[in-house]
Amino acid sequence: MAEVRFSVTAAATERLDRFLADQLQLSRTQAARIVAQGAVTVGGAAARASRLLSRGDEVTVSLPDHAPPRALQPHPIDLDIVYEDEHIAVIDKPSGLVVHPAPGHWDDTLVNALVARGTSLSGGVEGRPGIVHRLDRDTSGLMVVARTDLAHRRLSSAIAARRVRRSYAALAWGHLEGSPLAIDAPVARHPRDRKRMSVQTEGRAARTDATVVARFEVAELLRLDLHSGRTHQIRVHLEHIGHPIVGDPVYAGGGARRISGAGRPLADQLELATPRQALHAALLAFRHPVTGERLAFESEWPADLRSALAVAGGKEIVAQSEVLRYLLFFNRDG
Repeated sequence: MAEVRFSVTAAATERLDRFLADQLQLSRTQAARIVAQGAVTVGGAAARASRLLSRGDEVTVSLPDHAPPRALQPHPIDLDIVYEDEHIAVIDKPSGLVVHPAPGHWDDTLVNALVARGTSLSGGVEGRPGIVHRLDRDTSGLMVVARTDLAHRRLSSAIAARRVRRSYAALAWGHLEGSPLAIDAPVARHPRDRKRMSVQTEGRAARTDATVVARFEVAELLRLDLHSGRTHQIRVHLEHIGHPIVGDPVYAGGGARRISGAGRPLADQLELATPRQALHAALLAFRHPVTGERLAFESEWPADLRSALAVAGGKEIVAQSEVLRYLLFFNRDG
C-alpha cells in the first residue's frame, strides 16, 4: 500500500469526507467510500467520514498498489506524448479534455485515452490511476503521469517538496502593479458555491509567482510559477488581485468590464477572440523519479489561442512560429 499524508491547515472545522474530496479531487461519495473501507486515519486512529477535522490534524490515506477496482473503459483519443519510458509519460494535453473520470465524464478522459493506447498506469485512488497532478479541462499543456507505483510516490513527494517546476502562460486583463509579483493567498472551497474555489483566511496556503512577459494595451502575457497546487489556484489568484484570465468563464472578476475608455472596444474584441480560458501549462521540469535525470519540457502557445494573442498584441507577434520563445517566456529572468 502507498500512503498519502495531508496536514489540516484551515482554521475552521471541516468534515473528513469533504476534506478528502477536496484534496483528492473526488466526489464526497467516493471519499466516504474510501473512509468506510478503513483506508483513512486521523492522527493514526481510524475515523468516520463525519469526523470534524481541526487545524493540525494529520490525515493519512492508504492507497492500493493495484489498479483501481472500477473498470476503466478505453476511449481512443489522439494524444501528444512528448516523453515516455517504462516509469512515466509526459503529455501535452489539449484543451477540452478532462484528466480523469468524474461525473459527466466517466469514459472520455485522458485516463481512458491512455488505457485505449495500452499505457500501463500506477495504482491510485479510484478512477485516477497514474494521475500525479491535474490540469483543468479547458487548460492546455504539459503534465506528467506515473506508470509505476514507485514513480507515482516519488513524483508526488517531489511536487509536495516543490521540486517540480510548473510554469504557465496566461493572458490576463489589465496591468500588474509590479513584476515579478508573489501572490500569497490561502485557497479554500467557496463557502456558498461548492464548484468554485476562493481566497479565504482559513484556506490552505497557496502561492503563485506572476511575471510580466509582454505588456499590451488592455492585457498582459504572464508567466505563472506554482509553489503549491491548489484546485484552480492560478485562476483564483489572478481574479483575487483584479487581473483575471482572459476568457475564464468562472473566475472572470469583471474581466473586460474593468477596461474603460479608448481601450474598451479592443477589450470587447479580445473577449470575442478568446474561445476558452487563456491558460497554458508551458513548462514542466523535474528529476526523473527513478533515474534522477534532469528533465525539462516546453510547450508553445496553443493554436486555438493565437487569435486572442493577435488581438491583444498584434499580428506581428503570432507571425512568429514560436511565440513564447520569441517573447523570451522560457528565459526565467526574462
